Amino acid sequence: MHWRSIIRIVGLLISLLSVFMLIPALIAIIYRDGGGAIFVQSFFLAFILGIILWLPNRKYKQDLSTREGFLIVVLFWVVLGTIAAFPFIFDNHLNLNLTTAFFESFSGLTTTGATSIIHLDTLPKALLFYRQLLQWLGGMGIIVLAVAILPLLGVGGMQLYRAEIPGPQKDSKVQPRIAQTAKTLWSIYIFLTVICAVSLWLAGMDGFDAISHSFSTISMGGFSTHDASLAYFHNPIINYIITFFIILSGCNFALHFNAFNQFSIRQYFKDQEFRAFITILAILIAISIVIIYLWSDKGFNTSVDKVVLQVVSTATTTGFAIDDPYHWPPLLPIMLLCASFIGGCAGSIGGGMKVVRVLLLFMQGSRELKRLVHPNAIYSLKLNNRVLPERIIEAVWGFFSAYALVFLISFFIVVANGLSAMDAFYIVASSLNNLGIGIDDASDTFTHVGEIVQWVMIIDMLFGRLEIFTLLVIFTPAFWKS
Repeated sequence: MHWRSIIRIVGLLISLLSVFMLIPALIAIIYRDGGGAIFVQSFFLAFILGIILWLPNRKYKQDLSTREGFLIVVLFWVVLGTIAAFPFIFDNHLNLNLTTAFFESFSGLTTTGATSIIHLDTLPKALLFYRQLLQWLGGMGIIVLAVAILPLLGVGGMQLYRAEIPGPQKDSKVQPRIAQTAKTLWSIYIFLTVICAVSLWLAGMDGFDAISHSFSTISMGGFSTHDASLAYFHNPIINYIITFFIILSGCNFALHFNAFNQFSIRQYFKDQEFRAFITILAILIAISIVIIYLWSDKGFNTSVDKVVLQVVSTATTTGFAIDDPYHWPPLLPIMLLCASFIGGCAGSIGGGMKVVRVLLLFMQGSRELKRLVHPNAIYSLKLNNRVLPERIIEAVWGFFSAYALVFLISFFIVVANGLSAMDAFYIVASSLNNLGIGIDDASDTFTHVGEIVQWVMIIDMLFGRLEIFTLLVIFTPAFWKS
């Protein structure tokens, strides 16, 4: 391990993060409702820490291996989540303990969107904006941002990119050079954020809420600046706009690049994963509307825009709440939570196992059924009319096994801490899928689940954000063998 090179890179990334602390401080100056001092204080602490790590090691610029890239990513997310908790610790409005501050920080950065804060409408604008900013930075991955704008890292960026970008096809690049790839992804990310913010502003949100909710929409994080979340606005147009942009964020960003580059919407429908993604959402929406219609004679009723938004938000692991799903027909919350295990497309911001993995598992299952009928036949799995190597199928099964193992271990720990099996299932699924929605006793604020459960959720958030293997691999003996 080139430890000094690793420390140098982590120091640079921490220094980069510290700069973003100044943006909420500027918001505090604009709105003059307090909260700016904690961000200035946090900036100096983070910047000094970054310089302390970087300065003694600034001359160590060895090329790093993929193994060291994974370690940098894990170290940075742990350090990043710690530093990002500083404002929550320092703030007098919240009075959060250490565990809850870390919970809020990691929930934002991993775009989980589970919160431990109540009375959002009374908090300073700077603190509210900071929560939204954490999601936005975590959405595309601040390490990809660093690779895009800090070529002085002195490391082949592919090592960091492969560890950071979600999905099973991490080696695919939209540009020949990794820095160009990262810049392209962030350009698309910023463009979608701007268009979303303008659309929400034109639909009736004020400027602050429009920008804040564009951050949480495009990052698929689900934080809001109001306790009532999107129900605060009572605006069907806003609901449809956010639904549309959630779907865009749930797509593979390479598809956006191809579509923008060729000015053709057909690029989306040529992709088999995208077609499966849209089909799944359409089926879920149709089932939900039918069930709610059947329940209308029992006094339950809600508008179509709310149903569509809640279905898309939950299934794609965004986690916005337009209504309390606990009061919906019993089948729907469970169905939507199970849909969140699928999540978004590979190469998207969404959590879950990713549509392409579930699609490949389905195709593999179908192939095994055919082999039962025709044992000597040879069947190849194809994605987008290309034959897939068996190594990819093995990797998908390996991911599924590791995912199930992490889920079960987390589930038993949560149950052992006194929660019911149903609440434990919701909590673990919500955190491991980076969904952030609770139900019944596990409410949206997760304030009463206990510190041990909150730490389990934090670890699961990291597992979900880094797609299991990135975090799990550092616990294997083989990883540390030279």
